[in-house]
Amino acid sequence: MSNIYRIGIIGCGGIATGKHMPALQKQPNAAMVAFCDIDEERAIKAREAFGAPDAKVYTDYHELLADPTIDIVHVCTPNDSHAEISIAGLEANKHVMCEKPMAKTAADARRMVEAAKRSGKKLTIGYQNRFRSDSQYLKQLCEDGELGDIYYAKAHAIRRRAVPTWGVFLDEEKQGGGPLIDIGTHALDLTLWMMNNYKPKAVLGTAFHKLSQRANAANAWGSWDPEKFTVEDAAMGMITMQNGATIMLESSWAINMLQTGEAKTTLCGTEGGADMEDGLRINGEKHSKLFTNRIELDASGVDFYEGSKDDPAEVEARLWLQSIENDTEPLVTPEQACVVSEILEAIYESSRTGKAIYFEE
Repeated sequence: MSNIYRIGIIGCGGIATGKHMPALQKQPNAAMVAFCDIDEERAIKAREAFGAPDAKVYTDYHELLADPTIDIVHVCTPNDSHAEISIAGLEANKHVMCEKPMAKTAADARRMVEAAKRSGKKLTIGYQNRFRSDSQYLKQLCEDGELGDIYYAKAHAIRRRAVPTWGVFLDEEKQGGGPLIDIGTHALDLTLWMMNNYKPKAVLGTAFHKLSQRANAANAWGSWDPEKFTVEDAAMGMITMQNGATIMLESSWAINMLQTGEAKTTLCGTEGGADMEDGLRINGEKHSKLFTNRIELDASGVDFYEGSKDDPAEVEARLWLQSIENDTEPLVTPEQACVVSEILEAIYESSRTGKAIYFEE
């Protein structure tokens, strides 16, 4: 790579300091030159830890976007501002990486897709689980047709008691929902991508508020405040696709279930199946006998994916910059991410109305 890309970070909270900034810092062609947060002290700390020597601090993202020397912005704010800031970034002639989910509403996600088309700039969404070595390997199997026609799948995002009690995670107004839009979105994105199927037909779902109002509850990050817990604690959905394929999506922050796991998928095809329950397992039938293979992703000599031991966030950052350098599509396209948002919104709508939600064909 020949260019050094000047990057602005909008939102300097946990996802920015825990994922985006450390990953970008390891890219030789990236320089973080601007940090924006409504909490100026937080932006200053981010600049001190990750910034280039000439990095600036802002509390108004419009001022950051007005800098014509900035090439790329990473949007790491609460869900309700993803669309507003991303669209402004695209219109300011910046490439945009927006954290997941794409937007709080499907309408906003569609507006983002249109803004990317109008501007001619690149837009991608932070679904870093696609960049895991097991995900990359399984995607290759799917593309090679080794599972055949994938007609049934499960998208798993289950925590037994791990409710995020910081920031605005429990605020429905700012986030648009709870575990479904927070971690269920990763599992759904992974599943749709493996199936290469982005044409939903109907959705039936339920969002539960069963454990959220319990005081002094056991929780990985300390008991939550029931008065502030305005989102669901679990949500489940059934998605049927136009070609007849069916996906079951399960998500929770708090549920009485021992089988837990996040950003996992189970795939059932005509030629074989796969799951991520105990590492990556492939199952099928050969010579009239059933088989189960567990893929050794860390074994020496495995050459399916260069840098297989890399942090997925670092791989995501590297390939994102490569897509800009080479003028190619990012691995996560805005059109794909928009379908994820449309399905999530349909599950919430189905829960509110008690009816199935149908998509236009």
